[in-house]
Amino acid sequence: MSSRPRVRVPARPTPTPSASPAVASAAPKAPAAVTPMGWMHTARFLTTAAQLHHLPAMDTPEIAFVGRSNAGKSTCINTLTQQKQLAFASKKPGRTQHINLFALGKQGITDAVLADLPGYGYAAVAKMDKLRWQQVMANYLVSRDNLTGIVMMCDPRHGLTELDDILLEVIRPRVEQGLKFLIILTKADKLTRAEQAKALSIARLQAGGGEVKLFSALKKQGVDDVAQLLWDWTHPADGVAPAPAPTESAEEEPEALDE
Repeated sequence: MSSRPRVRVPARPTPTPSASPAVASAAPKAPAAVTPMGWMHTARFLTTAAQLHHLPAMDTPEIAFVGRSNAGKSTCINTLTQQKQLAFASKKPGRTQHINLFALGKQGITDAVLADLPGYGYAAVAKMDKLRWQQVMANYLVSRDNLTGIVMMCDPRHGLTELDDILLEVIRPRVEQGLKFLIILTKADKLTRAEQAKALSIARLQAGGGEVKLFSALKKQGVDDVAQLLWDWTHPADGVAPAPAPTESAEEEPEALDE
């Protein structure tokens, strides 16, 4: 009896996996956290004024930079903002007599302002001009409503001068009422460590409750610390954001500033 031929049964096709469901679109990335140095880099020219009443009234926190001519003020501002020519140093210190404002914050939104005041104490300036500008500066420091803090430049090789002491007396009542105050000892790279420690100790005694920091544009010493401090001054830890100022409009660029 002949055997039946085997019937080859075709193998069942392996079921193909069903298409995976569409992957949900990735959630938008959170914006990168703002760093104090990144915030400082947003600085741009806002306006300039030869007289106090020409300054715009603002409710945005304002930080004033003051100091003797040649104390390194322009260099300090440019180093903090990582911009080479935001603040200009005049070839003739003491000649330029304007207050220059720089806005900070994302383009179109100003959350703080830097005020660059003219350098003082340069011998070549006429006495009447000196007196006039000392009065303008004193009025600004005493009466500017949105002034949040003052940064004073000091070359630690020379220490605070008589004019610096006068300015300290002018602002002392506001500092006692809560105005922030910082003395920056510029050109710290020109001092030994022992000299730096001595300069810090002396300046702290003279600061009247303010803070003191060593700073070197060349060595980048103290740059991050100062940027962090200015950020803290204008962005309170309680989370209350400063009121944004109106969008700034382009104006004529400032004249060269004194160091």
